[in-house]
Amino acid sequence: MVQIYPILYAPIDDTNSTAKIGNGIIFFTLYKKEVAMWDSLTLANANKEKLQYLRENAVLKAHEKAKEETEAKKVTKQEHKKYALEATMKLEEAERKRIEDLKEKERQKVTKELELWKKQQKDAEKQKRVQKEGELHQEVEKLKEKKKEKMNKTRIANEGTSKTSLKPTKGHGSYSMFSENLKEEQLPAPRSTATIKINFTSRVFPTALRESRVAEEEEWLRKQAEARRTVSADLSELEDLKEEEKNPDWLKDKGNKMFATGNYLAAVNAYNLAVRLNNKLPLLYLNRAACHLKLRNLHKAIEDSSKALELLTPPVPDNENARVKAYVRRGTAFCQLELYTEGLQDYEAALKIDPKNKTIERDAEKIRHLIQGTTQDS
Repeated sequence: MVQIYPILYAPIDDTNSTAKIGNGIIFFTLYKKEVAMWDSLTLANANKEKLQYLRENAVLKAHEKAKEETEAKKVTKQEHKKYALEATMKLEEAERKRIEDLKEKERQKVTKELELWKKQQKDAEKQKRVQKEGELHQEVEKLKEKKKEKMNKTRIANEGTSKTSLKPTKGHGSYSMFSENLKEEQLPAPRSTATIKINFTSRVFPTALRESRVAEEEEWLRKQAEARRTVSADLSELEDLKEEEKNPDWLKDKGNKMFATGNYLAAVNAYNLAVRLNNKLPLLYLNRAACHLKLRNLHKAIEDSSKALELLTPPVPDNENARVKAYVRRGTAFCQLELYTEGLQDYEAALKIDPKNKTIERDAEKIRHLIQGTTQDS
């Protein structure tokens, strides 16, 4: 048997109406959908078929309304999701633009530094060329002065000889026409002037040329030229680098600046990249050894100093300073590893190159005292 519950007299406002449950009681607060006076609370004199129809229709409308609300919520949720996605994309775009701006600023800064470095190199070369031309000009002027003085002395001597030979003999009266003609014939003709062009052979080394050292100097120059031409790194792996970052000399200067500011790790990275581009430059290993000493990477400092000494051959006056530094840095690393005998050998090798260096001499003496103290303790 189907039980039919009473139906309200008119529709109510489902949205604002409420129902509260408490103490076993359900308390409804219902609001009319349209403001009007009801004749009664429920429909009266309605048969069962009508009540059943009204109930089913109300349930159907409730389902449709619930479905509409669900669809509306779904649309609202999609719109919120779309808005959130758009907001995220805008934030990412802004962040990407900020990063690109920073990269562009950094690129411009590095480009400016490279241009400044190139300008400094060009100015230094120009100054050297002007200085060399000035020195050459002075030498030429000196030679001209010497030649002029020599010509003047020769002319004076010739004039004196001519006058002596034409001087009249006592008692023979005045000069004859023949004597005058003879005097004119014996006068030397004016010497012609000319410009002497002198070329000096340019030298890389500051010392004078010695035949005994020619072979060593040529060998050193050949190695230096080979070092500048050789690029050992696989450039296909470095294609993402900027143009200035592919210049080992620029990277060396960059590493020197980082070292001066105390950023030793950054300096090591700069020297590492420079070595990948050209592994024949001894100063790269020498400077990197100094960084490893600061970072207490003592075995790496020894390895880089040894590599620098290997490349600084043959020993010529132009690389004396670099060889001294290499021996001292390797000797320092040995001493910090408590290998004092090996360290003393390197310091003594440095003293053979630069025997007047008081600092190295004092350090070598301290190492000798340490070795003596260690021997006595044992």
